[in-house]
Amino acid sequence: MELETVMQELESLGKERIKKTYLRNGAKEPVFGVATGEMKPLARKIKKNQLLADELYATGNYDAMYFAGIISDFSTEEEFERWLDGAYFYMLSDYVVAVSLAEADFAQELADKWIASNEDLRMSAGWSCYCWLLGNRKDEEFSQDKLSAMLDQVERNIHDAPLRTKIAMNNFIYTVAISYVPLHEKAVETASAVGAIEIKKDEKKSSFLNASESIQKELDRGRLGFKRKYVRC
Repeated sequence: MELETVMQELESLGKERIKKTYLRNGAKEPVFGVATGEMKPLARKIKKNQLLADELYATGNYDAMYFAGIISDFSTEEEFERWLDGAYFYMLSDYVVAVSLAEADFAQELADKWIASNEDLRMSAGWSCYCWLLGNRKDEEFSQDKLSAMLDQVERNIHDAPLRTKIAMNNFIYTVAISYVPLHEKAVETASAVGAIEIKKDEKKSSFLNASESIQKELDRGRLGFKRKYVRC
């Protein structure tokens, strides 16, 4: 399927209400407003196609960039770096690039680089990638000592971290507590030590995230040890 055909199909699926939601969350024009679930039939037709994914991502259209992630088939770190360079807000960095990276053999190594980058969206993508990894891969695939040190790092730095990194770090505490059983207790303790974190966006009133509350809700639902079958939709 060619780029123009895919763009036409995506445009036909767009809805103004969803477009407005994407724009409120940081997307920039051009945007069609396609619900992610509506993309699945088209993705099944195309399957994996990195060349087409690159073309779609390069359009700068948010829906096309998101769909590109669904059909992407990366093979090198350089490809991920290039896509992250083009990710202008968190729904691309954390829900397209980081999600795709979580399927790569070198996911942890590259995520570590991003966490150490001191750039908000790169750090956010790195922490988010670990959340996707922990929620999908077996516990044995991770170093307990490494994840424990990462929890310590979050406890030290989360309150002073930039906005998107702060949110991703909070998600990391929660994900370790629920999806990585060997460090459940430590993650619960970390969440308690961190407490509520303030989320301040532009001129809006502050909101607060609390990993302890999120963890307890999942425990009440019997979700300790939860692993998803697939990372990407």
